[in-house]
Amino acid sequence: MFWPMLAVAVGFLSIAVLGVLAVRVGIEARRLGDQVARTTRRVERAAEDLEQAATGLARSGETLR
Repeated sequence: MFWPMLAVAVGFLSIAVLGVLAVRVGIEARRLGDQVARTTRRVERAAEDLEQAATGLARSGETLR
């Protein structure tokens, strides 16, 4: 009777450990998603700034002709 009870206890503990790890992975995945979203917004802003600067440079080049 001892071995079956031990097997059930070990199985329960294994499932509990896997559950905790799954929650941690979910939290880290959400953090990574947030960081990717912030970085994407920064890259978009930088691209807009670069486009505006290039437009201004092109206009100034046209005036030199």
